Amino acid sequence: MVTAAAFDCDVLVIGGGIIGLSTAYALTRAAPGTSVVVLEKEPGPARHQTGRNSGVIHSGIYYRPGSLKARFAVRGAAEMVKFCAEYGIPHEVTGKLIVATDREELPRLHALVQRGRENGIPVRELGPAGIAEYEPQVQGVAAIRVGTTGVCDFGAVAAQLAEASGASGAEVLYGEEVRVVDRRPWGVAVRTAGGRVVRARTLVNCAGLHCDRVARLAGDEPGMRIVPFRGEYYELARPELVRGLVYPVPDPAFPFLGVHLTRGIEGGVHVGPNAVPALAREGYDWSTVHPRELAATLTWPGTWQIARRHWRYGTGELHRSLSKRAFTTAVRRLLPPVTEDDLRPAAAGVRAQAVLRDGTLADDFLIMESLRTVHVLNAPSPAATASLPIGREVARRALAHLTDA
Repeated sequence: MVTAAAFDCDVLVIGGGIIGLSTAYALTRAAPGTSVVVLEKEPGPARHQTGRNSGVIHSGIYYRPGSLKARFAVRGAAEMVKFCAEYGIPHEVTGKLIVATDREELPRLHALVQRGRENGIPVRELGPAGIAEYEPQVQGVAAIRVGTTGVCDFGAVAAQLAEASGASGAEVLYGEEVRVVDRRPWGVAVRTAGGRVVRARTLVNCAGLHCDRVARLAGDEPGMRIVPFRGEYYELARPELVRGLVYPVPDPAFPFLGVHLTRGIEGGVHVGPNAVPALAREGYDWSTVHPRELAATLTWPGTWQIARRHWRYGTGELHRSLSKRAFTTAVRRLLPPVTEDDLRPAAAGVRAQAVLRDGTLADDFLIMESLRTVHVLNAPSPAATASLPIGREVARRALAHLTDA
């Protein structure tokens, strides 16, 4: 029989992004005295999806009513604002416009109004004059204003979660990449690249871009693969052209929201992202290629199903990636005064998109449980917004595994 002394912790969390750290934070609050260790392969928190996005606190208007995304984003947006205020993290509730630039988009815009109401989000419908009242330089035939959208520094949020978790007894270890997972009926042991061994009663996989790989290390077949999509951004040289947040009407066939305009907490305006296949899990530019990761993507049947179904969309995204002129043309649909000279390259991000074997893009947050293990397998945007309720949900499941022991 394995005794408590044989374990280094009760719950081991792999991944020091905002979801892993929110889970640790929730564990320390839901069950004080539960020992928690977080292993993060980077030298600090939030180095990938969390720290490389536009910083938007999403309202939840886009997501299917009743889905985890809808419920957690609506709840999480309010909680995120409160968390930032409590800890003095820069944030602002700016509201945003979702703008139809031609009449063909009006049915989709009206569907968003209905979806927002079903999700309990107040929206205001605007005509061209109403658009000009909020954004004088933006062009559109109609829009909706969503007042609960905001911006914050999610990297600072993650750092605060790590600090608060540490103050409550959790141990957050950086520079510790998990290489081996040995799962037994009594618990889980992992070994890192540096040789550290950590034994835990329950494992939580919040490895983001590498979550499917960690699941397979644990002996589980997740039924999906992470297909990385790079989001490329520009910074607007004339930020005075945009007062707040401006989005196009999204295509419901895709999980991406299209090229949008985001005034961040620092006052600059980010433009983007587009969405192109990345050639590595952490492929933040075209020159970063990891042959083994690329081969894994290309041999997954779902990848080819995506290409077959959405090649027109993908071709357009690639064109905008390779041609600044084409990217500028896309932006000018919303913001006519913008020129190529107004767009300066900014840091890119990579979205960890879960793709099923049949090519379905996982549309909701995806959490899978197995023996002694909880895997978070799909948590792209709006996961940062929803991170506090997601963390509580993952913590609840992990604690249930401890109770069942």
